[in-house]
Amino acid sequence: MKKVKKNDKDELRNEYKRSDFPRGLVRGKYVERLNRSSNIVVLKPDVAKAFPNEEAVNSTLESLIKIAQKTTRLTSPSTRSKKKQYGA
Repeated sequence: MKKVKKNDKDELRNEYKRSDFPRGLVRGKYVERLNRSSNIVVLKPDVAKAFPNEEAVNSTLESLIKIAQKTTRLTSPSTRSKKKQYGA
């Protein structure tokens, strides 16, 4: 049985040179794609101090969303316009 020889191209080197990359090196090549598809949010330092972890941030935002939905759905726009017409 023959031994399988390792291919040098499959191993990582200790050092790389610019000539190893014939198309050149580009900094931030994929940053635009990351910004479009990412859900990462950076908090201001003073805001981050108020929340010990990710779970605390999520639960607070979810409760804020529920409160906002309850307060904005009390009356529909059509109900408000009828009340104005009839003086209610």
